[in-house]
Amino acid sequence: MMPYLKRILPHIFVILGFIIVSLVFFNPVLSGKMIYQNDIKLYEGTARQQNEFRKNTGEETFWNNAAFGGMPTYALGAKFPHDYMDKLDRLIRFLPRPADYLFLYLACFYVLLLVMRIPWKMAIVGALAFGLSSYLIIIIGVGHNAKAHAIAYFPLVIAGILLVFQKRYVWGFLLTAVAMGLEIQANHYQMTYYLGLLVVVLGISYLIDAFKKKELPHFFKSSAILIVAAFLGLATNATTLLSTAEYAKTSIRGKNLLADATTKSSEKNGLDYEYITAYSYGKLESLNLFVPKLMGLGRASDLGKESAFYQKLLQLGESPETADYYANITGLYWGAQPFVEAPPYLGITVVFLALLGLLLVKGRLRWWLLGGMIVSLTLSWGKNLDFLTRFFVDYVPLYNKFRAVSSIQVLLEFVVPIAAVFGLYQLFNEKTEFKERQKKFLISLGVFGGLCLIFWLFGGSLFSFKSPNDVQVAIKQPAIFDAIKEDRITIMKSDSLRSLLFILLIAGLLWFTLKKKISENLMLVGVGILVILDLGGVDRRSVDSDSFISKREYKQYFQPTATDKQILKDNSYYRVLDQARGFRNSHTNNFFNSINGYSAVRPRKIDDIYNQHILQGNLEVVNMLNVKYVIQQNEDRKLTVQENPSINGPAWFVSELKFVDGYKSEFDALNDIDTKNTAVIRNEFKDELESYKPVKDSVSTISISKTDPNHLAYNMYTNKPGFVVFSETYYKDGWNAYIDGAPETVYPVNYMLRGIKVPAGKHTIEFKFEPQVVKTGSSITLASSIIFGLLFLGALFFEYKKRKTDVSE
Repeated sequence: MMPYLKRILPHIFVILGFIIVSLVFFNPVLSGKMIYQNDIKLYEGTARQQNEFRKNTGEETFWNNAAFGGMPTYALGAKFPHDYMDKLDRLIRFLPRPADYLFLYLACFYVLLLVMRIPWKMAIVGALAFGLSSYLIIIIGVGHNAKAHAIAYFPLVIAGILLVFQKRYVWGFLLTAVAMGLEIQANHYQMTYYLGLLVVVLGISYLIDAFKKKELPHFFKSSAILIVAAFLGLATNATTLLSTAEYAKTSIRGKNLLADATTKSSEKNGLDYEYITAYSYGKLESLNLFVPKLMGLGRASDLGKESAFYQKLLQLGESPETADYYANITGLYWGAQPFVEAPPYLGITVVFLALLGLLLVKGRLRWWLLGGMIVSLTLSWGKNLDFLTRFFVDYVPLYNKFRAVSSIQVLLEFVVPIAAVFGLYQLFNEKTEFKERQKKFLISLGVFGGLCLIFWLFGGSLFSFKSPNDVQVAIKQPAIFDAIKEDRITIMKSDSLRSLLFILLIAGLLWFTLKKKISENLMLVGVGILVILDLGGVDRRSVDSDSFISKREYKQYFQPTATDKQILKDNSYYRVLDQARGFRNSHTNNFFNSINGYSAVRPRKIDDIYNQHILQGNLEVVNMLNVKYVIQQNEDRKLTVQENPSINGPAWFVSELKFVDGYKSEFDALNDIDTKNTAVIRNEFKDELESYKPVKDSVSTISISKTDPNHLAYNMYTNKPGFVVFSETYYKDGWNAYIDGAPETVYPVNYMLRGIKVPAGKHTIEFKFEPQVVKTGSSITLASSIIFGLLFLGALFFEYKKRKTDVSE
């Protein structure tokens, strides 16, 4: 027992150290503050209805009626039965947010490096290089929590795979299964998809290596084990996966219902190419991976009073207050993307070591790392490397489901620190000749040191320092643009010098260690400090103490405005359209059922309706969606509210059913009909309804009596059989209709609403959201969790018996 404890004790102290680093880095959490994350604020608004329902009733609703006219909660943080991976994940992420994500970065990467047989002291340095990588901190700052969450588990998935290939089949299988389960549980499928691409690159590298070494049986055996492990990990998230797959078909990631013969095949069943590639990383922009300000800063630069821009404003007669205001809000970014929060800096210390690693490491590891870097960087260029991106969008399965192609750089953020650690490790590996190590060291120093020196000395004449967004400023205010350009040159040179100094410091440290002037332990401490200063210094430009606010301040974002209070006086059932804040904003979701919302997987039909009907002023569509109040902004930029007196209400009888051919015709017909009297239905339902002649008369009435998000009820009366349209989103996989408790067929009408036939007389109509996918998925999740638990206990017993046998021998 003592030898075992002695062996794991250093790792315990390392984990404790990571806890301290995480809390110190985000130290405001220790005083009860929370990080302000705009995306999370918007998400919380969108999900407020379901969260309040859970809090008030103790039940889970899988439908949110407050956002986008109604949508499932599957992509909005739904709590599924038997989700034991969620419980395990919360156990691991025990620190206050966002320290929990940084801890996860550090701990998981440390485990990976141990599996890769890196000494634990060097593994600490590698974990810091990964965890403090600026992109990983930036995404926490803006609130991309699910993305950070998924990236944090990358190392564990790869660690499990490598264990299997190391012939440690049992523990490799278990780690892969649990890591895959945690990865899926993080619920960011785009990041998981990118991880899959990296695993493919790893698999190809290992396959070629196995072929060369004549070890193909081992490769295929390992692959089979990993497939079973991955399947088990996926099965523990069956409810999440099945429900997401079901909903995705109706979201903007699914089929384009309005596509015509001219629409490309890839865009008929996925996102539009321009939308996918809107955020395409510039080729030249890649240089800011090791010179952070080479392309300027993010949206707001806080230029300061010493900047050329500030001084130019004063010269042009602006007051100091005005000049200071504009200096604080003007961005210096001149890259290829619409905007960035901050550059995805990898760290010059890390990049220098990574090149050294690629030069010193041989075999399948080199080709995996290099292949991962190439795939990540070239695909991140998006439309700037059009032929490759179009190939992936058109032919690689699921690639057209994801936007912001620049985010595939997460693979660079992952593999570069691995290469860096191996560069450090191999530099002092005496199995390699000293001359070779020295030569590769000098090459790496020459490449990055030389580039930084050139940028510092001559950078002002090497680049244009112009972006497409500068055109109007350059034409109308050339003096202002020249000042901005001057500031761009200044900060580029400043950071080039910064990177040059860091590379000289780390190179000097390593050189003296090679010459036996400094011990390796002292060198590792020095490298760790330089990595922290290098990356941490840039991280603080994006996330610092000012990024945190008190919980009381945060709650202010969710307080109703005077306009909201005015609307809240109306206790009837209606929707609100917020045109002042824009379609993709969740403020109104906090208080009302709304057309607005915030989600990267919003329903496609409401997206179509909003862009092509509501924005075009189609009042009939606004009426059928039961939009009673419209929030607008007046000339004084103050919020005002307009009441719509012509809404159709929650439900209404129609006198005519108009049959059309296909979704496009159904959608276009909304321009021509009176939605109060006519319902548009596709021809696929014509056989069921053509002979049905609905009646609408003066005594036909219907009113809503229950308005839970997952259970709606109506009281109705009519003299003759009729047809009722409901101002609710049609979603066939879960919403069931009942008339006096008896099931009734629900028809899709008016492109996105639902309608049913009703008999004469007085009746109660109910809609209940009863998704079968949740029941099926929960059963699979429970069964797979039990199987995993039994396998884990079996592995522990096997290990115990093995140790007992070893001791007895």
